Amino acid sequence: MRAVILCTGLAFTLPAAAERAASIDYEFVSRPAAVPAEYDGPNLRFLAIKAIDGSRVDAALWQPPGARTLVLSVHGSGETFHGNPNGPLARGLAEKGYAVLGINTRQSGPRVNTDNFMDVRRDIEAAFYTARALGHKSIVLHGHSLGNIQVQYFAANNWDGDIKAVILTGMFGNLPWKSRHILVQDEENWAQLFSAAMKGLREGKGADVMPVRMNWITGQKVPMTAQHFLSYRWENSSTADGTYWIRRVPYPILMVRDEGDAIIQPFEPPMLLSAATSSGTLVPSIKYVTLPNKARGPAEHGFVNNRQTLVDTVAGWLKEHGL
Repeated sequence: MRAVILCTGLAFTLPAAAERAASIDYEFVSRPAAVPAEYDGPNLRFLAIKAIDGSRVDAALWQPPGARTLVLSVHGSGETFHGNPNGPLARGLAEKGYAVLGINTRQSGPRVNTDNFMDVRRDIEAAFYTARALGHKSIVLHGHSLGNIQVQYFAANNWDGDIKAVILTGMFGNLPWKSRHILVQDEENWAQLFSAAMKGLREGKGADVMPVRMNWITGQKVPMTAQHFLSYRWENSSTADGTYWIRRVPYPILMVRDEGDAIIQPFEPPMLLSAATSSGTLVPSIKYVTLPNKARGPAEHGFVNNRQTLVDTVAGWLKEHGL
């Protein structure tokens, strides 16, 4: 928009006042009703962040006095900033002097399996710039489970000097391959999902839940949208392959898996480790830690019997890197 002034037959064009096309905004809010009472402690505050596309990101900020480094923490599939392991890890790191900003992405809670993979970067981006606005210039990215690939994607595509390191917990290797060959194991269902997803995409209904549900090896039938299936699960269009993104991350990386985790198979983290240490990788250093656990089951994916060990492992690694 420009202003034009006519004077003695001549036209002068002046720039109009600057206007804003989009912004990232945040405000401190009261404690959300959905946050359990046990998720509490000193220097804990809650925020509502508006991503650049207008989506709301609920967040919790642990900010102990004098904290130099902030850990930006992203949860797993359908989880929350106060769930396992993100909630206990945040409190434990705060007790050791680290600031932590935990967020609920647009695939949290009832929105699980409805999101477009590429859009989640807006949630992480909004939290990152909020952390910077709050004065933090040393930021570590943490992603658990599904959040691990979202953090990898963000780190690989945002080479910012304020990002110092990346922490991945409960990390899978290649989600589209895992979805088809480990989680579903049903080629007929897989073909039906693709057909329904393409129909939804072509009809402009990518954000609608599909009539076909994804069969799970547990016997569940999981609802999801076309945009989720195509951007996370379908091999030819998914961007959720960690073996591709991890080698493009130019920061030190820590990977931690609970030995009892029945969701992440033992061979998956080494897939990432191999990619991260391959010829031409951008990763300056990477460490893989397996936490011993006699128990085994889906709950161990959240480090329920290894909470303090996880905190100590992460904090120890951060200290090793001067963070």
